[in-house]
Amino acid sequence: MTQTNSLVLASGNAGKIKELQALLSTYSLIPQTQFNVSEIEETGTTFVENAILKARHAARISKLPAIADDSGLVVATLNDAPGIYSARYAGQGATNVENITKLLRELDGVPLTQRHAYFFCVLVLMRHVDDPCPIIAQGRWDGYILEQPQGEYGFGYDPIFGVSTHNCSAAELPFDIKNSLSHRGKALSQLQRELKKAN
Repeated sequence: MTQTNSLVLASGNAGKIKELQALLSTYSLIPQTQFNVSEIEETGTTFVENAILKARHAARISKLPAIADDSGLVVATLNDAPGIYSARYAGQGATNVENITKLLRELDGVPLTQRHAYFFCVLVLMRHVDDPCPIIAQGRWDGYILEQPQGEYGFGYDPIFGVSTHNCSAAELPFDIKNSLSHRGKALSQLQRELKKAN
C-alpha cells in the first residue's frame, strides 16, 4: 500500500473517527457512511473477531481497503467486564453516561486498590474482502477506575479512567497527549510499522 491510498474507516463512532483520523493523518480516511455501509452486528466473542467482521463488511460494500477498530474497557474485579460489550454495557443504544453510571454502580464500595482497569484496542486492516492475511495490531492502556467522572475531553469511559502517570482522568488529558498514551495510539503505531513492512 502507498501512503496516498484511501482507507474506508469501518466505524460510525464520532470519537473513534476523530482519533483515528488524527493518528493516521498520512492516509486518506473515508468514513464508511459515505458508502452507505451499515453498522454490522458484532457477533464475535473477542475484540479481534469483531474488528475483522467490521473491516470485512466495509471492504465488501466499498470495494476498497478497510480499517476497523474494536476496543473497550476491561475491569479485572468485574471478571473483565464490560469488555467487548463496553459500548452497550447498560443495554443496546446506551449513552456514555448510562454506561458510566452502571459501571460505577457495579464498583460501589470497591477500594481504589482493587479498581485496576485497562483499555484495549484492536485495529484490523483488510486490503480486500477476501484478504487471507489481514494486518492486526493491538494496544493496551493500563489505569484504574475513578469514583466519579472528571474532565470534559475524550469520549466513552474517559471521564472515569484514571491515568496513573498524569494523576488525572483520560478526559482531562489534551488530545495530543491522550493519543500518545492511549490504547488506540499504541495499536496505530504498531499498524503503521506493519504497513511499512508491507510496502
